[in-house]
Amino acid sequence: MEEFVAYLIKNMVGQPDKVDIRSMEGQSGLLIEIRVAPEDVGKVVGRKGNVIRSLRTLAGSIGARLGRRIHLEIIQP
Repeated sequence: MEEFVAYLIKNMVGQPDKVDIRSMEGQSGLLIEIRVAPEDVGKVVGRKGNVIRSLRTLAGSIGARLGRRIHLEIIQP
């Protein structure tokens, strides 16, 4: 799942080499932390949060197929 999220994010941003994706297993499921360059945060969040909301929906539906909960979070520098 981490590789899939990294693929999506790297194709969205202007500086794909500064994308850092980390995953942690938590009590409520898999937490995926997304770190991007400060100037790319807006591209990942999108207008009114539409892009990150869509990514979370996509990750949630994939997680449902796998039988686990998946949460995406953007970590800002």
